[in-house]
Amino acid sequence: MTPQRCAWAGDDPLYLAYHDEEWGVPLHDDRRLFEFLVLESAQAGLSWITILRKRSRYRQVFDGFDPHAVARFDDARIAALLADPGIVRNRAKIESALGNARCVLRVQEEFGSFDAYLWRFVDGRPVTNAWTSLAQVPASTPASNTLSKDLKARGFRFVGPTICYAFMQAVGMVNDHTVACPRHAAIARLAAST
Repeated sequence: MTPQRCAWAGDDPLYLAYHDEEWGVPLHDDRRLFEFLVLESAQAGLSWITILRKRSRYRQVFDGFDPHAVARFDDARIAALLADPGIVRNRAKIESALGNARCVLRVQEEFGSFDAYLWRFVDGRPVTNAWTSLAQVPASTPASNTLSKDLKARGFRFVGPTICYAFMQAVGMVNDHTVACPRHAAIARLAAST
């Protein structure tokens, strides 16, 4: 089998870098996990490349995705975000990011970290799938359904099962690189060492 990147990576340099360096790598940093939660939520109804192109601005205006800082954003800060063309200017998505920051803080108090809370949904180890084509990759799974339900019960918003599964793929809770992709084996080795 000739190594071939996952079909979704296309040929955009930003997308290729994301695919080759980030997507599916097991992530255990609370700020980065919160970043992906915000970005995946912002992506709802849009393409991921749109979000990747806005990511650096998101990092600036969301204070490096520090949930403590984001949880304190006030009406003036919301107004500034709504006026910023560098991010997705959707009031519901922006307000959900602020509310989700407060939820992350509560989860950290209860579980010690956002990381510890999230990884329980895959028993602390990445799930390595063996898809041969993009068509086989599901939009959601029982695990993403369970995560979604639990997040919603804790007050999180924009966390449906499909968004949760995309999040799980992005942060390496699931390895959904197709088996012909060189990243599949590389990520599987990383997963085995955690």
